[in-house]
Amino acid sequence: MPRKMKDSKYKLKTHKATSKRFRLSGSGVLLRTKGGKSHLRRRTSKRTKALFTEMITVKGEKIIQRVKRLVPSLDR
Repeated sequence: MPRKMKDSKYKLKTHKATSKRFRLSGSGVLLRTKGGKSHLRRRTSKRTKALFTEMITVKGEKIIQRVKRLVPSLDR
């Protein structure tokens, strides 16, 4: 039995590190997590550690384009 020909070019793969660092808000704004959350946090104050949980909006237009290219599922 012959194989079926595919119509599309190729399958886009998600860059997993980018998908874990960035989120898309309900209004379509790209949000990023803060760095420095994983280790060497013993000396930092509780207020500073609490600020690490917030997400920041991404402002650079070229960075937004690159993230959307690396994670094609964010556009949906």
